[in-house]
Amino acid sequence: MDRRRRSSLVGGILLILIGAWFVALQLVPGLKDVLNLEVTWPLFIVAIGGILFVVALVTAVPGLAVPACIVAGVGAILYYQTTAGSWQAWIYAWGLIPSFVGLGVLVANILDGKTGKGVREGGALILIGLVLFAVLGSVFGGVGLLGQYWPLLVVGFGLLLVLQGLLRIGRS
Repeated sequence: MDRRRRSSLVGGILLILIGAWFVALQLVPGLKDVLNLEVTWPLFIVAIGGILFVVALVTAVPGLAVPACIVAGVGAILYYQTTAGSWQAWIYAWGLIPSFVGLGVLVANILDGKTGKGVREGGALILIGLVLFAVLGSVFGGVGLLGQYWPLLVVGFGLLLVLQGLLRIGRS
């Protein structure tokens, strides 16, 4: 089966499943209460990310792993914020989004058989996102990980970038 037919088949099956889910929510009144949708709604966003990932695997389009990781990651942040009641955490939690992109790049490259490239490119983005999260969390008091020493992480990251630039110049 070619890629176009596979994509159409997967898309049709996903629409059927999504439609059936919403029909079930409307026809079974107690289902909404059992699911506690006021708290668990972000899990639907995580599930959409998972569905995108399955589509990437089934249709052999590894690039879909990037949006899959972004959507699932944002859903996970929203789930944390909903369950913890900590909506102010978004002030620093958005710093994780580059890490989600990096994870998607890593997975997409692994699926494409380019593991080394994925580790280099995805790993750098994952590191950038984690540094952003740690610094923003420390600045805004959400993550007491670094305390008053968070500027040292910024300096260290800057030194890393300078060293990378110098090493690239030496190789050219």
